[in-house]
Amino acid sequence: MPALGGIHHVKFAVSDIQRSIDWYGRVFGFTTTMEFKDDEGIVRGSVGKLTGLDNTLLAFRENAELSESLSGFDPVSFAVQGKAEVQAWVDHLNAEGVENSGLRIAAIGYIVFFHDPDGIKLHVYSFDTPSPDEVEA
Repeated sequence: MPALGGIHHVKFAVSDIQRSIDWYGRVFGFTTTMEFKDDEGIVRGSVGKLTGLDNTLLAFRENAELSESLSGFDPVSFAVQGKAEVQAWVDHLNAEGVENSGLRIAAIGYIVFFHDPDGIKLHVYSFDTPSPDEVEA
């Protein structure tokens, strides 16, 4: 079997493309690298980069109906190394006024979860796993 080289892009259906671009820019450092316009010249799609994910792009496609059906779904977990990095995300989300779970211990790591403007559930999850003492506490 041929080897994969990573993830090229992750695409979200959104109800308001500009609102999503602004929110992901504020929360994740999203910068647009390409836009897709409809026949009237209105931007309906956007692709760009997130800080720290140089080789994986994030894409948005305006589709309110599909976006509504995905509310509450968690299609992606963003990775950080350990507990301190998850806590840094909690602090960043709090500073940006993004409601979040706070630092939690999950099945195989530390996690914080929150929602984007369309209700998509996002995770920042650690590669490091908690010690058995932390899990039992």
